[in-house]
Amino acid sequence: MIIKAVKFRKDGFYSQPFAFGGEEGPAAFDPNVRYRGSLQNYLIDTGDEVILVDTGLPAGTPEEKPDETSPAFTGRDICSYMEALAALGYTPGRVTKILLTHKHADHSGELKSFPNAKIYVNEAECAADELQGLPNIVPVRFTDGAYYNFPESQKIADGVYFIKAAGHTKGNSIVVAECGGLFYMLHGDITYVDEALYANKLSVVFEDPAAARETLDRVREFIRSRPTVYCGTHTPQGYENLEAGRVTDLDDPPETVFEAYDFSTEAASGKYVCSVCGYVYDPAEHDGAAFEDLPDDWVCPRCKQPKSKFNRA
Repeated sequence: MIIKAVKFRKDGFYSQPFAFGGEEGPAAFDPNVRYRGSLQNYLIDTGDEVILVDTGLPAGTPEEKPDETSPAFTGRDICSYMEALAALGYTPGRVTKILLTHKHADHSGELKSFPNAKIYVNEAECAADELQGLPNIVPVRFTDGAYYNFPESQKIADGVYFIKAAGHTKGNSIVVAECGGLFYMLHGDITYVDEALYANKLSVVFEDPAAARETLDRVREFIRSRPTVYCGTHTPQGYENLEAGRVTDLDDPPETVFEAYDFSTEAASGKYVCSVCGYVYDPAEHDGAAFEDLPDDWVCPRCKQPKSKFNRA
């Protein structure tokens, strides 16, 4: 089995209030503390089949242009998701299965590019707007019983397990791949940054806070009991852990390294991008209404996050 990261954005960041403030509230944390951000998904090559864990942002999603007040920034384009997949030596036709951690567009954006693959999705997520019109969806009901301390799971292939892990969204899931005596935990947004895993903090983004807490508790219990490589989507620590085969030790957090971000003024398009789900607000599609003129209580039509989670594009 070979596990690879499909890297398509770099040099992003997540503020401490965004990454840590889900329970105590953002005001309890320092907005001047930022953690490294990126965007990557994962690929599992079993030798018999190629399995993707999520499928990146849709091609053409504009880059964000953050400022000093931005709580989150997904990063600069390296290339499109499909170009990143090709750079690893894989074509869409080789992909047999896709395991979707959740509906948000930075995880589901290129599902349409794999018409011949089976797309496994927690059945609770199937009604999401992002997943409509896809005939190759396989609703997962987690009928294979417990996977260690996780009560509900589905075996996808030898050594590959799809695990129910609600909270971030009500249909959120994680993937564990067993290889070489290690457990590779490939996840979407259980935490945005590894620092939150070590600090036992939830981000501010969840649909079910009680379930999010239960899931994080189970993740930490699993990691304490088994040699686990923790591979996230939104931090370069995800692929760094993978490439180093680094086993997570919750009692020995790595040093946080973040270089100052250059917030130089850049020309903006008038569009705004949700840093949580990737929704693009284009005034041209809203009768010319500028984003700045939207009411303060306006929320993202896709993930219901407030205006503060949007960055200029």
